[in-house]
Amino acid sequence: TALYEAAPLAEAKMRGVPGLMDVTSDLQITSPQVQVTIDRDKAASLQVTAAQIELALANAYSSRQVSTIYTPTNQYQVVVELMPEHQRGALDLNTLYVRSGSGKLVPLSAVTTTGMGAGPLTVQHLGQMPAVILSFNLEPGIALGEAIPRIEAAVRPVLPDSVTTAFQGTAQAFQSSLSGLGLLLLMAVLVIYLVLGILYESFIHPLTILSGLPSAGFGALMALKLWGYELNVYGFVGILLLIGIVKKNAIMMIDFALEAQRDRGMGAREAIFEACLVRFRPIMMTTMAAIMGTLPIALGIGGSDARRPLGIAIVGGLVVSQLLTLYITPVIYLLLERLRSGRGEKVSEGVGVAVVG
Repeated sequence: TALYEAAPLAEAKMRGVPGLMDVTSDLQITSPQVQVTIDRDKAASLQVTAAQIELALANAYSSRQVSTIYTPTNQYQVVVELMPEHQRGALDLNTLYVRSGSGKLVPLSAVTTTGMGAGPLTVQHLGQMPAVILSFNLEPGIALGEAIPRIEAAVRPVLPDSVTTAFQGTAQAFQSSLSGLGLLLLMAVLVIYLVLGILYESFIHPLTILSGLPSAGFGALMALKLWGYELNVYGFVGILLLIGIVKKNAIMMIDFALEAQRDRGMGAREAIFEACLVRFRPIMMTTMAAIMGTLPIALGIGGSDARRPLGIAIVGGLVVSQLLTLYITPVIYLLLERLRSGRGEKVSEGVGVAVVG
């Protein structure tokens, strides 16, 4: 079949993919088999259909149950098949007859031709369809996320349209684990925006709080890249945790500034300036506490190496976001306040300096 012809070609292509090793296949074309070809013209002239020929072969070799005999104490299955001594060679096919549409018995050899060949030792099935499983290992330093696109690019051109492919095992788990993470991240940001909008009764200032997330994501990805780790499920969980940790910096400043504007009648510039000074210490304390708490995971101390991407993503994201958001958040706050009020107030360059003063 097309599957058994394409599988060796796919295996050969996979052996040439950089980063793969120990490529093997469970397809073993070593089992002798008799190939029966129906001469449809002769069969039609003798009023014999292909279904009748297939039924005759099934009755002879498939151990088909045709009935059940019931007795007072037991029941017995009635199985139709040839005697074992008539199932040993291709010549035994000449002893089979097929009843034609006219009721006459027609020798099977009159409407078919036989030949010897080789077939698969075992027929694997996946989802009720015949399948061939190609296995592989990764060379040291090669990530599964890098290998999967290479395999798809190498194998797809040699497969016919009638053959489909799907990853199984670890590769399937990798694909399924990452398939919905992008949507999960988007939904998390959307939910946070809605909650912050309700709390502050504003559509604008939740954007100020969320403005620090890109820097945190950039820091997490750069840290994973520098330490040679891929963005796996653990790393993605670390990025999700960063969403909750990083936005607290902006919440501390924005909450203080909004309260100062509402209760004390301060301007936006003076309110965010005082918020930066007053909230600088708690921002640094909470950030350092989070970094120190995840640093052992990032260093692999007292835990599995598989969880290191989680710690590295959190530490890298916190360091970069801490350095940037202290300067970016006040500026964005003033810009959005100017957009909201329409007063045309200019942004002072001294705001960023006052954060670390």
